[in-house]
Parts: sequence; structure tokens; C-alpha cells
Amino acid sequence: MSQGLNMLALVKGIERYVFLYDDESAQAILTMLGKFAKNPDLSFTWYDAAVLSQKVRKGKRKKALLKNRFASP
Repeated sequence: MSQGLNMLALVKGIERYVFLYDDESAQAILTMLGKFAKNPDLSFTWYDAAVLSQKVRKGKRKKALLKNRFASP
């Protein structure tokens, strides 16, 4: 079950990239980051995609650790 929304944001010049997603949509966001990086019309780079995808994965790990920490034995 989702515990609310997650947000990623990136500002590059006049462009603003804001991604809102729930825990179940994390894989879709990772796919979207790759699609944005492939788009030559955007200033969004593969480096940007790598940095943001690392934040998504780090958030998933953090939530999993918290869930396990507070789970009943």
C-alpha cells in the first residue's frame, strides 16, 4: 500500500522537471527518466536521469528499512 506521494524536482535554466509518484509507480518513473534523457528536444541529460534515479532507489531502500525496523517480530 502506498504511503503518499514522492517528489523529484530538477531545474535547468528555464526548464523545470517535477515528477510526482507513489511507491508503486517508482519503476514507471525510472522508465520516464530514461525517455526524457533520450529526447534531444530537452536539456535533460543521462547524467540527470542517473542522479534522479539514484534518489528514487535510495528512497525505496530507506522506506524498506523503516518498514522492516518497525515490523512486528
